[in-house]
Amino acid sequence: MTRDESGVRVGQAGLGAWGANLVRNLDEIADLAWICDTSEDRLQALGRRHPKARATTDFDELLSDPTLEAVVIATPVPTHYQLARAALGAGKHVFVEKPPAMLAEEMEELVRLAEERERVLMPGHLLLYHPGVRKLKELVDSGDLGDVLCVYGNRQNLGTIRTNENALWSLGVHDLSVILNLIGEEPEEAWAHGNAFLTPGVEDVVFCYLRFPSGKIAHLHLSWLDPHKMRKLTVVGRDKMAVFDDMELERKITVYEKAPEQPAQTYGEWRTRTGDIFSPKISNDEPLRLEMQHFLRLVREGGDGTEARDGLVVVRALQRLTESLRG
Repeated sequence: MTRDESGVRVGQAGLGAWGANLVRNLDEIADLAWICDTSEDRLQALGRRHPKARATTDFDELLSDPTLEAVVIATPVPTHYQLARAALGAGKHVFVEKPPAMLAEEMEELVRLAEERERVLMPGHLLLYHPGVRKLKELVDSGDLGDVLCVYGNRQNLGTIRTNENALWSLGVHDLSVILNLIGEEPEEAWAHGNAFLTPGVEDVVFCYLRFPSGKIAHLHLSWLDPHKMRKLTVVGRDKMAVFDDMELERKITVYEKAPEQPAQTYGEWRTRTGDIFSPKISNDEPLRLEMQHFLRLVREGGDGTEARDGLVVVRALQRLTESLRG
């Protein structure tokens, strides 16, 4: 982090549990100028820990500060679009927790507004900054795994049970952003099936299927009604296979030298090859710190809008999966 980046004046809106983590990081690597929340209790609690930041319950007051360069939004999901639009309209750079909008047309408007105002719009896809996921991306992009055939994710646990957003929106957005980043294509097919067992209209278990123009496929199992706590992504390549397991303390990435081999000329049968299993060293840098550093770097150095456009692809996929789930 350069001195230039650490001097970015930032305001934070939303001081819940995750918002407090963002505030902690911003206070250490940027100039935290404002904190904003509708709860006076949360404002007072965070204000005592970060006394240099001005506190307000009025988002417009925060935006009216002409010296404020960037806004970080970590409020409830239904408010993301309106707050991000207001911040971009006020000429601020914006980091907004995922998803930035619940409809593709809303996200398209945010991307367009950011481009018109020449401002950064960065969705909070935290896993993309996880050192383990970055290593997985490196393995895919280098061709070390061979052509990727399929990717599947497991995000399951018993709890936390939601009543205001289903497993797709609460859990699926994490792995969906990573899968789309790994494959580098927008799906041509998106299907979702699930059921609401506990709260009417809120699916506790969701299965998703994606098919891409190249023929690659992906699958997601999302649930808070499961005996296993799993945070895992598996990439099946033509030459090797790799697994990112966020529940592992040491072996975040495991690479398997396993693959099918061409049919033998004599019998015409496929064979399988099994080789070494190894785990590359992964740094223990905090993903949230890396994510915030990237945002501040974009604010200072500028960007090409990649993060915003990638966020639009995620929202479009989420919307298609939601329509399938409701159909």
